[in-house]
Amino acid sequence: MTVSMTNGTLNYLAKLQQEHPELFLMQNQDKTVAFYEGEQSSFFAEGRDYEIVEAVGNVQPTGFVVMNNIPVSDEGRPVFEDRFKKRAGSVESMDGFQAIRILRPVKGNTYVVFTQWRNEQSFEDWKNSQAFEKAHENSGPQHKEKPSFIDGKPYITKYQMIQPD
Repeated sequence: MTVSMTNGTLNYLAKLQQEHPELFLMQNQDKTVAFYEGEQSSFFAEGRDYEIVEAVGNVQPTGFVVMNNIPVSDEGRPVFEDRFKKRAGSVESMDGFQAIRILRPVKGNTYVVFTQWRNEQSFEDWKNSQAFEKAHENSGPQHKEKPSFIDGKPYITKYQMIQPD
């Protein structure tokens, strides 16, 4: 299974979604993103393509999405992926959790940890939980020393799923 994403205007992506109803659209103040997950190769002219390392839950047409974008060195890829494969899975038991995808970039070095929540409050509850602290004790946002596989500054993007008329 693969994931492809692209940015565009709401009007353009809504038209694309009419042609490809399997697309999900999400938006924040700055941009609109189309998200495709499936077996076919990307149909985006300028998309970002990923292989799914791990998937739990089903991406929903409604909800709140958080993407943790993590640059990973070439030699660090196996370590990074292994960490996620061995994770405790505590996020899945949180109230409001809908889906998680660990996405390996086809081009470039920035992995995406995609999580979807019922709403922003569900994400905040996860972020403020003991389960979050435990899951991030060796490499989380409060950890002073970044793991050796990190190859740049990670950043987070947040979106609201939308369904244009």
